[in-house]
Order: sequence, then C-alpha cells, then structure tokens
Amino acid sequence: MQKGSNGGASRDHWDAEVAIIGAGPAGTAAAAHLGQLGVKDVVLVDRHDFPRDKTCGSGISPKGIQTLRELGVWDAVEPHSYRIGGIRIVTPSGHESWQSAGDRAEAVVCHRRVLDNILLERAKSFGVEFVPYFTATNMLKDGERVVGFSDRKGRTVRARHVIVAGGSHCRIGVDTTRPRRIIQAIMGWWDDVPFRPHHVEMIFDKMVAPYYGWLFPEGNNRVNIGITYEDPVDAGAGRDPKNKKNARQLFQQFLDKHYAQRLKHGKQVGAWKGHPVVYSYSIDRLTGPGRVVIGEAGLMTHPATAEGIYQGMRSGMLGAEAVADVLAGRQAEADALAEYEARCRRAFHLSFLGGALFRAALKTPVIDWLVKAGEQPMVGFATAKLMAHM
Repeated sequence: MQKGSNGGASRDHWDAEVAIIGAGPAGTAAAAHLGQLGVKDVVLVDRHDFPRDKTCGSGISPKGIQTLRELGVWDAVEPHSYRIGGIRIVTPSGHESWQSAGDRAEAVVCHRRVLDNILLERAKSFGVEFVPYFTATNMLKDGERVVGFSDRKGRTVRARHVIVAGGSHCRIGVDTTRPRRIIQAIMGWWDDVPFRPHHVEMIFDKMVAPYYGWLFPEGNNRVNIGITYEDPVDAGAGRDPKNKKNARQLFQQFLDKHYAQRLKHGKQVGAWKGHPVVYSYSIDRLTGPGRVVIGEAGLMTHPATAEGIYQGMRSGMLGAEAVADVLAGRQAEADALAEYEARCRRAFHLSFLGGALFRAALKTPVIDWLVKAGEQPMVGFATAKLMAHM
C-alpha cells in the first residue's frame, strides 16, 4: 500500500485492502472493527474533516450503547453524554404521561460532533488512514467487480473490498431500484428552556402523523427540539412538488402548539436544520462482488423512530466481519456476503416490522388507551421498548 500522512492532501491515489466511503457511525464502526479483527491497510474517506457538526437528534439507544462498548469507545463517549432515564409521551388525542423505564432501558444523548470524532479516532488508532474532503462520485470496476472509487478531481482509491457508508444521500455503490421511503426531519437548538432532567419528550401530534415531534436534552441547559414527518405519496420524486409540506411552516406550528410558553425566554442557538431520513422494510441487495453497503446507505433506519446510529454501527461491524472472513480465507466471498445480509435481517427485521405496527397503531386509539392506563406494567414495558429504539 502506498503510504502517506493522514489527509493525503498532495496525493491522488491510494491502494488498500479495504476502502470505506463515509466516516459517520457506520463507516467508522466498520473501520474500527476491522482493526479489532486484525485487518490492516484500511482507507476511510469522507466529504468533511473532523470534528464536524451533523444534523441529528443524537439519541443513542441501549443497543447503541452496547455496540459502543463492543467497539471499545463507550468509556470515551460516556463523559460527553447526557443520560436519559424517562420519557414524556403525548398521544394524538393530547393525553400525556411521564414514564420512567428504570433499569429496563437507559439511553443517552451525545452530540454527533463528539460521537463521530471519537469513533474516527478509535479507527485511526488501529492504523486506518483517514482522507477528508474526498467525495466519491464513481465506482471503479473490473467487469462486475467493484475495485475502488474516484472523485471529481480524478483522485482514486483502489481496494480488494469497498464498504459503502455514505448515508442517506449516497447514490453510488447502492442498488437504486430498492424500495426507498423518506422521512423528513427539521430541528433546532435552544438554551434556557425548562425541561425535566434526564427525560426526553415524544409528541405524537396528528399534524406530523404517523411520526412525532421531540425534545431531547443535550446537557443541563441545551435542548434539541424537532419533528419528523412524511410528505404525501404524490409528492415524491418525479411527482407534483406542490404537494410537499412546508417544513419550516409545519415546525413553527408544532412549536407554537407545544412549546410556545417554554421557548418564551429561551435562546435559540443557530439556525433550524433539516435532513431526510431514508428507510426500507426490506433488508436485501446490500452486496455485490467487492462491495458491501452498510447503515443508512443500505436504508437500515428504524421506520417508526428514524433511529439510525445503532443500525449504522451494528451493520458496520457485521460488514467488517464479512470482509475480514473473506480476507482471511475463512469463507468464500459469495457465502460471506450472503451471510452478512442474513445477519442484518436477523438484527433489524423484527424491529422494523414492529415499527410498521407502531405506525399503524398511531392511527387507532391504542396509544391513547395505553397512556390513559397510567402507571401499569404494560405502560412501563412499552416505554422501555420505545426508548430502546429512540
């Protein structure tokens, strides 16, 4: 492998055993886990240098915390995290309940600027070479096999295996014929807004059905408030754009209805930011000769809560294990890639189906009934399950 300093500012070519597109939680988890598995010569590229900001609710579920432990970074992440032990739920009919999940589910909020950089530093500690300001635009192929990628500047990365972790906007190295659904999200940050310590708020208002609005505390004084929603089916790509909802207008209506009093003396930090979240109920077509797709690039985002950090990291680790098995000669590539897809289905499919059922339940009185049931074990169990996918 042609060596060089991190960043590769004066270089136009890299050779590696494994090359990864995207340094979010999926890509960095894959890179770090390859290091844990003893794989050398890994190149990781990203459009940005780090640390960098990322528009995200920044919630990490209990499963996400366990994954961070397996990657060996939880001790570094925990001091920068805000613990979440309870939840305020507001139903579509306006019923309210405060619930504590106790020991059954404890989540955290950790700013993505911090989380992603810690994961990147973990990957670099294994010798992974990070190349910032590299936007992959084309896949390099030898017949049907992916052998690398290039950018608009003509720079190239060649590798025996390519892991695609480019997130929701990624259109190279992925099967663009897969069913692709989009959740819209818009959010803002405020200081000096009253909130119950160590509790998140999820508001299932009909204006954003079948999704929700939220308040996530990011520390003792700052909160992230946002909404997720879907545009009508006739407002998608190639259809009538006039039917798309106005994100800023919808968000303002939500804030006026649910947070006007609390925001009265709050201080807004920065501008509102929005981003799409892509998902699919099917988990397939994630691989090809020389290629593995992980995280949101593979549409592995929770369809009810829009959580993607855990799924990104876990699929990144599973993808790394498949590639490591091929490189070590433990499995034929076709078998390893087929097993990767099967393991992703085992990890996420039931949860995604549960998300579909939860979305359907929001169109019925079930959620109102559960919340009105009060402090019943069933409610606590449902709360724990909800926080597990925050």
